[in-house]
Parts: sequence; structure tokens; C-alpha cells
Amino acid sequence: MSQFIETIRIENGRIYNLPYHNRRMNETRRDVLHQTGSLDLDECIRPGNYRERTKCRVEYGKDILKVEYAAYHIRPVSSLRLVTGDEAAYRYKSTDRSVLNRLFALREAEDDVLIVRGGLLTDTSICNLAFWNGQQWVTPSVPLLAGTKRASLLDQGKIVTGDIRPEDLPGYSRIRLFNAMIEFGEIDLSVDKIVL
Repeated sequence: MSQFIETIRIENGRIYNLPYHNRRMNETRRDVLHQTGSLDLDECIRPGNYRERTKCRVEYGKDILKVEYAAYHIRPVSSLRLVTGDEAAYRYKSTDRSVLNRLFALREAEDDVLIVRGGLLTDTSICNLAFWNGQQWVTPSVPLLAGTKRASLLDQGKIVTGDIRPEDLPGYSRIRLFNAMIEFGEIDLSVDKIVL
């Protein structure tokens, strides 16, 4: 069985979204590994030395197995290719990204893929999404991975959920890509940058 991971942003000595990472990690441990006790990432992450944006990668199973730190730079994304991945399952963030890597390989000349599953838009290979309809930002109601940044934005009321099909795209003007490492608004594209 693959191990599971949390990817956590550290910047200026601050750990971002820690309660959301703890919640997801412990839900995964409970749902998949049948663990009833909780772990706290705050006990194993040492953020003090990291001023630049840093990716803290925590690998875990029943216990914390490994904590690694690496400088993080946003990979530029200026275009997306729509791909179908009905078999794509990534509910739990794991070290096995084979299905996502296979779909990413279908991007052709574009920078990333926008994955359609069951006729609905979900995520890119590494980011959750939100689409601007002129009034609000709408994130797909059934993402491949319910990200921690997505959960935070929903709790703050900055985004709402909705079912979005490829044929609905003309009703939206912008798309934002975000995850634990990428702030909401740092990657913002016109919907016409999605190649069908």
C-alpha cells in the first residue's frame, strides 16, 4: 500500500493551514488505516528557519514517517488541456500519483490538464480550481482531491461549490488554480486558455 502525504506551505517561519492538514491527515488515517488516535503535524514540523516559500512534505501511515523541506517555486501555467479521466481516483493524497501523472502526460503543448470525470470538471494534475461566473467563484463540487486551501476558502465564503460541465465553460470568464502552496489568485487565466 502507498503511503500518504501532506504538502504544507511554510513562509517567513509560519505554517499555513495547519488545522486543515491535521484534519485531512487524521481523516485519512481513520478512513483508510482504521486508526482512532490523532496525530498533530505541529509536533514534527520546524518552520523557524524557512523565510522563502518552502514545501514541507510529510509522509505518513499509522505514524509520521518522514518530514522533508524544499524551496518552492510556482510552475507557470498559461494554458490547460481538457482530458477525460473517468478512472481517476485520488480522494486520499498519497505517494502514488500514477493516474495523475498519466493524465498530465496527455497535456500536449499545454502547461497542465483539466480533468473531467463523470462528465464534470474536477482538478488539474496538482491544483483545485474555481471559475468566475461574473458574481462568484465556483469550485467543482466533486474534486479529485478536496484540498486544504479549497476547504479554507469555502469556510471563508470566498468560493462556493457547483457542478461544472465542459459545456458550461462559456458561462465563466476566468479560472483560478490553487493548492496548499499556491495562493488563490496567483494563477488566474482566461477560460479561453482551456483547450478542448
